[in-house]
Amino acid sequence: QVQLVESGGGLVQAGASLRLSCAASGRAFSRYVMGWFRQAPGKERELVARISSSGISTYYTDSVKGRFTISRDNAKNTVYLQMNNLKPEDTADYYCGARIRSHDTYDYWGQGTQVTVSS
Repeated sequence: QVQLVESGGGLVQAGASLRLSCAASGRAFSRYVMGWFRQAPGKERELVARISSSGISTYYTDSVKGRFTISRDNAKNTVYLQMNNLKPEDTADYYCGARIRSHDTYDYWGQGTQVTVSS
């Protein structure tokens, strides 16, 4: 069992930066693929970024490439999402998820943290 707790959201102006953190409890954090998702009002949840269990491989959705960076510290059981040059369209609830490598879907979710970007 893994529990995930996100933090770092807030209200910022366009062009600002935020760093989201997702702290995981439980064992074997380093075995999980970690992802950051977001859900804006009236929209479906979308995958924003993903990082492999080792941290070597990453994926970003096109709209955040060059602005967001996902990273993880397996010694601290934490995954981060550095968000730079934020835009109003980045406004959403952000969630982290954990997935066992062999699974197609995410096994564990955090409660979310809200990010609001004003123009």
